[in-house]
Amino acid sequence: MHRIDPVSIQLFLSVAREGSIKRAAELEHIAQSALSRRIAELERSLGVILFVRSTTGVELTNAGERALELGRKLNADIVAFAREVQDLGEHVAGVVRLAASPSAIIGFLPERLHCFKQAHPHVEIALFERSTAESIRACLDDGADVGIGVATNAAPGLESWPFAIDPLNVVVPIDHPLASRERLRFVEVLDHALVVVQPGGALAKELGEQATNLRKPFNQSVTVSSFEAGCRMVEAGLGIAVLPASASAAYAGTDRFMRIPLDEAWSSRRLLVYAPYKTPRLRAVTALIDTLRQEG
Repeated sequence: MHRIDPVSIQLFLSVAREGSIKRAAELEHIAQSALSRRIAELERSLGVILFVRSTTGVELTNAGERALELGRKLNADIVAFAREVQDLGEHVAGVVRLAASPSAIIGFLPERLHCFKQAHPHVEIALFERSTAESIRACLDDGADVGIGVATNAAPGLESWPFAIDPLNVVVPIDHPLASRERLRFVEVLDHALVVVQPGGALAKELGEQATNLRKPFNQSVTVSSFEAGCRMVEAGLGIAVLPASASAAYAGTDRFMRIPLDEAWSSRRLLVYAPYKTPRLRAVTALIDTLRQEG
């Protein structure tokens, strides 16, 4: 059997994931013909056919399915090998995988990452925008080294530290009847049509639960997937929105909106840094946690 190199394994995994040599070639920045040759060479080395080719793409054979399972493990081992060896070098170096909620990315993370990169220029940050639940799951499944999200009862196996306080605001158009108010109770907000951002996310669930507690209907006008889209819907008159202060400052900070603090005990949202319990941690991961956590 000919030697099989890690690059061929990575290219195989990409083709399997995309179901297309053409799409995988585009993602991997390699010529389609060159990628096709690499897959053919891998098949010759193994003595099996990994893909069934057709005009619409490729499908894994039985051998290909098993190769995919083993290839993922092998690729993860290679990544872990590189990370742990890099960690023993003279400089704090390597790649740290960070999963963070949209409000953390918008409001607090850029400045802290800048400080971190100033102190540790040899560390690369792989940042993924994820919901709180997804960030926690990524940490538990070894898909992320560090997560940032809303304070919650995280699963055993995770440590957490304070990251930031991000209170909730009610975002309304400048000509809305509530625009002159200095503070608002949630029961008053529920009298109006609501623009809901990221249905199924931590904030949308919290708002729904609080409406249930008040025995008031949750008058959902439109749902969107981003804070920016939510503010555009508010601007167009489709409803009002309850958003983190960080997001409302970023996307509703013009004179077309009013941002009114939500006057509730639960509206002062705490964001936490999450990380799996590990002893020892990679130096780059420890350094990032130390930079992200809020002192005091």
